[in-house]
Amino acid sequence: MFFIMGVTPVSKEIPYSGALMICDKCGRYGRYQIFMTYMCLSLFFIPTFKWNRRYYVKTSCCGAVYELNPDVGRRLARGEQILITPDMLTFARSGNDRAAWQTTVKRCPNCGYETTEDFEFCPKCGQRF
Repeated sequence: MFFIMGVTPVSKEIPYSGALMICDKCGRYGRYQIFMTYMCLSLFFIPTFKWNRRYYVKTSCCGAVYELNPDVGRRLARGEQILITPDMLTFARSGNDRAAWQTTVKRCPNCGYETTEDFEFCPKCGQRF
């Protein structure tokens, strides 16, 4: 008899329609994106057991990541509408994302390839941007 099983990390976004907030790290307006992460044991490709659930909040303005209070995270996962306040968050990591209006899109004059990366040459045809 064969058993097909595996342990994998899973990240799931939790829908959240909270109000705009002012970010403590960058000072700009943004929204919160809520994520639940956990480890999952699967038997025959069926998720069987989940453990180590953690809830994280990522800001849309600069990408700063905060760990969310587990009780509040569970309530949000059940679908309750809760206003997230700074006392529910623990700072985890600085963001490095740029805001949408700060990203520059480069377009290759030769082939038309568009990218937001800081390339000097086009990765598709090799022409200088």
